[in-house]
Amino acid sequence: MKLERLISMIYMLLNNEILSASALAEKYNVSQRTIYRDIDAICAAGIPVVSYQGVNGGYGIMEQYKMDRSLLGSYDVSALITILHSMSTVFEDERAMDTIQRLQTIDRSGSSASRGLSMDIGSWRSHHESLRLLRGAITDQHVISFQYISAKNERIYRKVEPLRLMYKYSVWYVYGFCRTRADYREFRISRMSELSASAEPFQRKHSEEHTQGPHLQERQHHRNETHAWKASSDGIEVVLHVSTQALAKAMDHFYDVQREFCEDGSLRLTFKIDHPDSGWLWSTLLSFGEDIEIIEPASLRTRMQSKLEKMLRLYAKV
Repeated sequence: MKLERLISMIYMLLNNEILSASALAEKYNVSQRTIYRDIDAICAAGIPVVSYQGVNGGYGIMEQYKMDRSLLGSYDVSALITILHSMSTVFEDERAMDTIQRLQTIDRSGSSASRGLSMDIGSWRSHHESLRLLRGAITDQHVISFQYISAKNERIYRKVEPLRLMYKYSVWYVYGFCRTRADYREFRISRMSELSASAEPFQRKHSEEHTQGPHLQERQHHRNETHAWKASSDGIEVVLHVSTQALAKAMDHFYDVQREFCEDGSLRLTFKIDHPDSGWLWSTLLSFGEDIEIIEPASLRTRMQSKLEKMLRLYAKV
């Protein structure tokens, strides 16, 4: 069949530098005129076939389009496909999907090699919009602005020339030139609010060293065990009040929730939970100490009081 011949011919061209029309015609038992039409069809499909003239001439695929299959084993290809799938989910990147399709053409193992590997770097869905906005600003070299909660729990306004997105220790960061500080900084995306990208392009030329971002070993102090709270669309509505002393920690732990700053600078969080008995919920709330208060529902306030009373009795023992 013609389709099977075209697919086979593409593989032949990928795996050989030059193939003559006569050699292809002999292999597929067709005329050279048919080979010419097949080459036209392959080119029309977007595969860059190059024609070489001369005694040793023929057809080949542009070197920049090729990928040496000997460089990648079946596990390597499957792992790359898994990673790119996760990236394309976050950024809706058509180029990543095109790369996946190319990799699938050299994945000789099918999907079996990737069954033991899964990856989700998307965090929660509310992260996606910010990540896509930031990536677009980086690609277009446009200035971004946002409000930010610093490590000192201060609300600050920043204008930044974004250079790179970084995913470290399960946390997304954006790295760039902060105009306020006149220096290069990295910002944790979970602590951003009112993020927007302007139409203003970069005027400053950034060196290769800076566009590559900070070295990982220089930023080890960012590592922590923070886990973002995943809100539910159903369940019990919870309202929390966070003091100004724990803003950064609250924004790191409770990202995918409704957040509202009060006039005094404190923070009000609203979200729904499916399981109020979750050990993670109580351990997280208790870790804030006096800097967080359950406002609603009353049943959770009562349970927190009960837990605190038990703790007091425990420490009151002689």
